Amino acid sequence: MAVKAEASGCESAAVRKSHHSDQTKAALTSRLNRIEGQIRGIKGMIEKDVYCDDILNQMAAIQSALNGVGKLLLENHMKSCVVERIQSGDHEVLDELLVTVHKLMK
Repeated sequence: MAVKAEASGCESAAVRKSHHSDQTKAALTSRLNRIEGQIRGIKGMIEKDVYCDDILNQMAAIQSALNGVGKLLLENHMKSCVVERIQSGDHEVLDELLVTVHKLMK
């Protein structure tokens, strides 16, 4: 038996899918493309024997950019999927959210 997607965008636990706006998708994609370029840049820096401290500083910038993507995703997740699941009576989403937050804070 197939599980139908809910019209609101947040899906049941069996079919988990997000529902980002086109604007949010574009912003996330743009940020991730920039991060991807930075990672390729680090690879080039290593191949060119660039000073280690310079590479480490570039890695810190990438980590900060990834954290920014994570914050945006977390905010959108909490304002949409988490709220909708709580409103539908699914309070297990809180435990799921706490596990995710703990992973992000490592």
